[in-house]
Amino acid sequence: MFTILTFAIAPALGLMTFIYLKKRIELEPLPMIIRTFLLGAVLVFPLMFMQYVFKAEGIIPSPVLQSFILAGLLEEFFKWFIFLFAVYKHREFDHPYDGIIYGVAISLGFATVENILYLLSHGVEYAWGRAIFPVSSHALFGILMGYYVGKAKFNTEKTKLCLAFALWIPVALHGLYDMILTTTTNIWMMLMIPFMIGLWFLGLKKIKLANHHTESYLKQKAE
Repeated sequence: MFTILTFAIAPALGLMTFIYLKKRIELEPLPMIIRTFLLGAVLVFPLMFMQYVFKAEGIIPSPVLQSFILAGLLEEFFKWFIFLFAVYKHREFDHPYDGIIYGVAISLGFATVENILYLLSHGVEYAWGRAIFPVSSHALFGILMGYYVGKAKFNTEKTKLCLAFALWIPVALHGLYDMILTTTTNIWMMLMIPFMIGLWFLGLKKIKLANHHTESYLKQKAE
């Protein structure tokens, strides 16, 4: 049990630390990050129940629609909603880069509980694959969501557009990720590896841009 918990939690802690330390100035308070992480964690149970009901009742029979609606839309919408409800107006969210930190915290909270439940059911031998694909993909969706929420808060001219991007870009990418896993068999790895490389490239680019936006915001504020 201890081994499973360690392997299930370690990837999220590693990724969260990486994102946290990538901020070039004024690191965020840990209590707020932990609170946001826990909010993401508690989302797992109601969403798993909703997904179970939809599948059991055959409401969405198509695997492709399940990927984009039950995985992409359902999961990313509630992360986005929690972000806007619990974090967006908080005083600690005071720089554009902070959106990435809190977006990743919500996503990794969700991914960690999901990972624990999966490894408890299937065994610790799946830990490395889970770390490389599901856990890191959730973190990357969180980066993209957080980047655009950060832009929405500190760019008043395009607030609604950025908030829409914060939802629909992760929904589309999450749906595509899930579709690769559920609708392909022998070639899924050939599709998933370039997909994840592209996702990492995009995520790292957004981290760099968010740091740049933060520095520009602070310069404007000082003038």
